[in-house]
Amino acid sequence: MSQPPFFHEASGTVRFWVEVEGQLVGASVGKETLHYRYRSTATDDEALDTYALHAQEIDDAVRRRVAQGSTEPVMLREFDLRHDAPRP
Repeated sequence: MSQPPFFHEASGTVRFWVEVEGQLVGASVGKETLHYRYRSTATDDEALDTYALHAQEIDDAVRRRVAQGSTEPVMLREFDLRHDAPRP
């Protein structure tokens, strides 16, 4: 069993785990990336809350990166969360 996602203050990222082909893969996404992708007009957004609201889309982005050859820990970028990203 994986631990729940959490905000890592020192790196400014949400850290989480995604099941990919039966294996848990560690991943992270920056607070700024979440803000600009999902809540760019908000002034009170919390990274962990934003992650939770969009977890499926973010987890799918991790799966795409792993399918393209990325190894853990997978660090998502704004490019990985673009609107036109292909679905797995």
